[in-house]
Amino acid sequence: MEEEVLSRSLILEEKSEINGCSATTPVVLLSIFVAASGSFTFGCAVGYSSPAESGIMNDLGLSTAEYSVFGSALTMGGMLGAVISGKVADLIGRRGAMWFLQMFCIVGWLSIIFAKGAWWLDIGRLSLGVGIGINYYVAGIYIAEVTPKKIRGGCTSFNQLSKSFGMSLMFFIGNVITWRFLALIGIVPCLVQVVGLFFIPESPRWLAKIGKEKESEATLQRLRGEKCDISQEAAGIKEYTEILQGLSQSRILDLFERRYAHSLIVGVGIMLLVQFGGSSPTAFYASAIFEAAGCSAIVGTTAMATIQVPFAILGVLSMDKFGRRPLLMVSAAGACVGTFLAGLAFLLQDFHQQEELTAILILSGLLVFSAAYSMGLGGTPWAIMSEIFPISIKGSAGSLVTFVNWFGYWIVSYTFNFIFEWSSAGVFFMYATICGLLVLFVARVVPETKGRTLEEIQASMIDIIQ
Repeated sequence: MEEEVLSRSLILEEKSEINGCSATTPVVLLSIFVAASGSFTFGCAVGYSSPAESGIMNDLGLSTAEYSVFGSALTMGGMLGAVISGKVADLIGRRGAMWFLQMFCIVGWLSIIFAKGAWWLDIGRLSLGVGIGINYYVAGIYIAEVTPKKIRGGCTSFNQLSKSFGMSLMFFIGNVITWRFLALIGIVPCLVQVVGLFFIPESPRWLAKIGKEKESEATLQRLRGEKCDISQEAAGIKEYTEILQGLSQSRILDLFERRYAHSLIVGVGIMLLVQFGGSSPTAFYASAIFEAAGCSAIVGTTAMATIQVPFAILGVLSMDKFGRRPLLMVSAAGACVGTFLAGLAFLLQDFHQQEELTAILILSGLLVFSAAYSMGLGGTPWAIMSEIFPISIKGSAGSLVTFVNWFGYWIVSYTFNFIFEWSSAGVFFMYATICGLLVLFVARVVPETKGRTLEEIQASMIDIIQ
């Protein structure tokens, strides 16, 4: 029964392939911009800890261990946000979830701005983490559900571009302003999203899921344009949603049914490998890494800020042209090369060889890694996550996968300083090995989702294991 209805819904969507419809209406573009504002906040939060490190430690007298707690508190909050992200998005809608998450982000930034000690810093960082933990899932899902399939990949990866802009902004201006004022700047994208949410529609797929068919069709019409015939697309969404709701009530245990095994393996596998491949330390502790290698922290972080945005733009342009799998494999291979160069730099330092070469290698390695992460590792996994899970389990699956992502984020960000002190070369060689394993994992397990409807992707994932 499920396969029959899936097939019919796919035919309906293919027939709708979009009669006189523009893929990039003003409403779609505005919706993407507002949703991605949350990712800009995320980028600001991630990039904040590196340029603010020396100022906070000096002003508030924090030890290395205390600052590690502050840095990793973002990821602990992210885990909390991940646990509730799917349910919040299913309960109050995608727009409602974005309003909800910004409450935590704004409170978090204010707590950091007025902090007098480590306690308020940690509370603020934790609150920020909860907000961006929810955003990590909601923003990608919302964009995937409001955009046509022809531009869905690039639009979803715009989240990574927005995140890269936020990180670059923190790296650029963090070298010239105080850490409190830097936190104040972090509130700006939060306010942009809060205001922007008044002007964008709810996801038509979520409206269909909760039984608001007329509102779903009206929203879809608004997104596709007044002259667009949306009847076939609306029928496909309605029919697919009805059958999935009849088959499942989106309990957490539903995720472990055999038909969802492939989707779950892909989601959890990618998230763990990306995080254990060293994505968080290069952002959280970039200044300390450069200084340890004898390279100027200002030069290093400025170079990272400069390189991230163009490569993020390249990722956005490449995703729908070349596909998710090639982009993810190329970026994982680049991350492998970058972390290997960083490990080689510290290996030479351990043997007291070529100090100038050490600085060059660490700069080159982190720049290569940052470029690879901005181009594919940061955004592509979330584009895939937004596509592979059926709407009936999307809430539970989103919560689980986002939690796994943040759990890996926390482990790596909290332990990095301790492992780095034990073996600065070894930790980067370990990251290089994991990035290499990610290339193999994508090649063997991850499906290509380029140019396919959400329903078609999800149906094919179920068929693979039947």
